[in-house]
Amino acid sequence: MMAWALWWVWAIAALVLIGLEVVLPGFILLGFAFGASVIALLLLIGGPMSLALTSSLPLLLAVFAAASLIAWICLRRFLGRLTRPKRTWSRDINDD
Repeated sequence: MMAWALWWVWAIAALVLIGLEVVLPGFILLGFAFGASVIALLLLIGGPMSLALTSSLPLLLAVFAAASLIAWICLRRFLGRLTRPKRTWSRDINDD
């Protein structure tokens, strides 16, 4: 069995990506970590989707990319817009 078909490889990749997100914030690596954890869960649970994923690397990467993109969009929508509007002053305190 190839390494990309093992669930624990994807789980470790997700943990590494979460750790890198702490060092390099920006929600990009967190989206990839979510995608890797989705793949790890699908491979761990098993079933027909797991068999299809282990036999086809392009399908596995497509599911990973789709899950990562969906996670990134959700993170940007809910957490990425926490900026306050710019504050403007009409007068200066030194203008008395």
